[in-house]
Amino acid sequence: MRIAVTGATGLIGSALGRSLTADGHEVVRFVRREPAGPGEARWDPARGYVDPAGLAGCEAVVHLAGAGVGDHRWTAAYKREIRDSRVKGTAAIAEAVAAMHEPPATLVCGSAVGYYGDTGDRSVDEDAPAGEGFLPEVCVAWEAAAAPARDAGVRTVYARTGLVVAAEGGAWGKLFPIFKAGIGGRLGNGRQYWSHISMHDEIAALRHIIDTPALTGPVNLTAPEPLTNREVTAAMGRVLHRPAVFAVPAPVMRVVLGEFAQDVLGSQRVRPARLLESGFVFRYPGIEQSIRAALEA
Repeated sequence: MRIAVTGATGLIGSALGRSLTADGHEVVRFVRREPAGPGEARWDPARGYVDPAGLAGCEAVVHLAGAGVGDHRWTAAYKREIRDSRVKGTAAIAEAVAAMHEPPATLVCGSAVGYYGDTGDRSVDEDAPAGEGFLPEVCVAWEAAAAPARDAGVRTVYARTGLVVAAEGGAWGKLFPIFKAGIGGRLGNGRQYWSHISMHDEIAALRHIIDTPALTGPVNLTAPEPLTNREVTAAMGRVLHRPAVFAVPAPVMRVVLGEFAQDVLGSQRVRPARLLESGFVFRYPGIEQSIRAALEA
């Protein structure tokens, strides 16, 4: 297949591109600079521009671009960048797809389990409503921006991803050095649920979505059983053979992270009901398996 990918240089996008290319698929990577070759196409999400030639002949588009949620302190300006990078980028892609005479069959739009907000001990799946707060509001607007493609008859899927267990980037990429140094431990009281997924299963799930026409709408990309932060940090200690006795008190996190701390300390107990119902099989369903796989990647 010919598949277009935005956010192709990011943690997930680059891994997806490698996986697709290794299996003989043609990947068109959308970039904001001038394209370096035939495998790239230009887009400017802020201006709503997408080179239609890059989309031509594509069976699917996987849209993953967006500013990192944990990359900077949440100032008013950066919160606006988080929102705009997702909403404007998604609208640009969706409108470009909808305008095509022969559009791709599938648009996989990146989203996040942040959609559900703080669920506490309550387990939720794709039928749960949006939560309250900044990230749920962003996710709602993010997914809504894909409406032009959906209304044009393109199968549109919102891939609500959890915390990806990877050593080379993302939230987990910041945890590994801390735990390897022997100074890792729970965050806050450690009772908040973390909905995680191994990098291997994240990529396999995205490809499963592309290959499964019955899947549409929201699909949670998380391991079958979420764990508490206390359980996750204990697993990190066991796998890395390091103590995991330190704890970062909630007040300290609020000072260091500002408003973002409420989401780190919040609980999201999210289950991948639609993935499981569609026959997807996790290779690394457990947290220790996911951590070991990340270290071996």
